[in-house]
Amino acid sequence: MTSAPDTIVLVHGFWVTPRSWEHWITHYERKGFRVLAPGYPGFEVEVEALNANPDIVNALTVPAIIENLEAVVRELAAPPIIMGHSAGGAFTQILLDHGFGASAVALNSAPTEGVHVVPFSQVKSTLPVLRSPANRHKAIGLTLEEWKYAFTNTFSDAEAEALYHRYHIPANGGILWGSVLANFKPGHQDTWVDYRNDDRAPLLFISGSEDHIMPPAVQRSNVKHYRSNTVTEHVEYDGYAHLLPAQKGWEEIADFALDWAMRHAR
Repeated sequence: MTSAPDTIVLVHGFWVTPRSWEHWITHYERKGFRVLAPGYPGFEVEVEALNANPDIVNALTVPAIIENLEAVVRELAAPPIIMGHSAGGAFTQILLDHGFGASAVALNSAPTEGVHVVPFSQVKSTLPVLRSPANRHKAIGLTLEEWKYAFTNTFSDAEAEALYHRYHIPANGGILWGSVLANFKPGHQDTWVDYRNDDRAPLLFISGSEDHIMPPAVQRSNVKHYRSNTVTEHVEYDGYAHLLPAQKGWEEIADFALDWAMRHAR
């Protein structure tokens, strides 16, 4: 007899750190779960240190991030529920494809390889990085105005600014450029998954209707790519921006995600 998962692993995205999960960590711990929110390699330091020394961000690679996440999950006694936000959603899909997790939820997920949908708002949100190929070798931050557009377009100005100072760090330009070029290079790239993998755990996509950087159209396309017999579902929440884990009303989404993951865990 298989017991229900007792551990939740939360995977953050770009331009933020595990701190962006702070409310969900407390929320799930109060429900009796062990909650892990591993950072990327070198992200053991805080937001302020990463802003002061972006060389740590610039040294990142997707394989190193995946290796670090897999090392965390591999040490667990039983498969956990995995939840990823933004780029963390893509990394969550990769973890599932590699055989990890009892079930998973991808929130406002970045796409895995082969998803060609690129809405205008996504182009505008990532333009600070993609405007110059030279940014492939840099860690690129967002201005407050760029942050408001990409992450917190449904938040008040005061909330957006407070969260900018609390969460924002630069992102690795090389990885973002790599994700754009992945669909134009021969062979499998860093964000490839086997969409026909019948052995992976069930996966739920959650989208915020007002997300600019990863609009629902991206997740809908990502879901359609899956051709396996494993459960793959998508739900959309009206009025939510990209920084969904910190937006007012996040508790309802966190509870729905956990309930779905527990019901579908295997």
